[in-house]
Amino acid sequence: MLSQVLDRIRRLLGRPTSTPASTPASTPAPGSAPARVGDAQASAPVPVFTADFGSTPQWVAGRSWAYPNGGPTNPGDNKLDYLVSDPSFSRTGTFRATRRPDGKWNTGLLTTEGSSEGFMVRTGDVLESRVRLPSALGAWPAIWTWLDGGNEIDVFEYHPDNPDLLELSNHVKGSSHYHRDPAIGPGRWVDLKVEFGSRSVVWWVNGKQVFADRRGVGRRWRAYLIVNLSVCAGRYHPAPDRDVSAMSYEVAYLRVIRP
Repeated sequence: MLSQVLDRIRRLLGRPTSTPASTPASTPAPGSAPARVGDAQASAPVPVFTADFGSTPQWVAGRSWAYPNGGPTNPGDNKLDYLVSDPSFSRTGTFRATRRPDGKWNTGLLTTEGSSEGFMVRTGDVLESRVRLPSALGAWPAIWTWLDGGNEIDVFEYHPDNPDLLELSNHVKGSSHYHRDPAIGPGRWVDLKVEFGSRSVVWWVNGKQVFADRRGVGRRWRAYLIVNLSVCAGRYHPAPDRDVSAMSYEVAYLRVIRP
């Protein structure tokens, strides 16, 4: 009762009452911008690299110093590859291989090494990609990194004779993992994600973390990107059947995020 009387006296004197009216929580403060639906998306990390396989400033085709003398062959790794720069073998995002009369295979390879942009992944980066696995025996697709004879991380390798298995490897610190999954198979699409951590390289497959090696790449690691389709010569995995003359796999996208 007393408080009501005091409030009445304050109002008569033109002074504020003891219980000012509250502003609804949903009402924005004066001068503030209204919330937008796209604000959450706008805060998402922006890739520092988005692959355009047709771009010659981004990628060099048919040559890599991961191969002896830069290519075109690499028999020491038990490959039948003969690297070619023909854009139809790599620059559409479909990486192809075709049999040659001499028994080798013309194969597609792209690398950022030697390109005018010269993009390199580095410690802390996250690579994301989506690939469609090949079906033909002897196919050997991979996304990997390379610099000066080393710094190799295999985002993935695949061999159709092990249809449900992806090979995930850190050659910098010597760790690897064979990931088996019924969702993996010839002709299937697979989502890949790798974080190149200084103390642990972490792989995700189809949105699920499948391997953290707890070894990492070190603080100053960096490397070029390589995307290619090799052909097995038969020592570790079967060579192509004699009646097979062509094979391929697809890369829908590849991007690198730098947190």
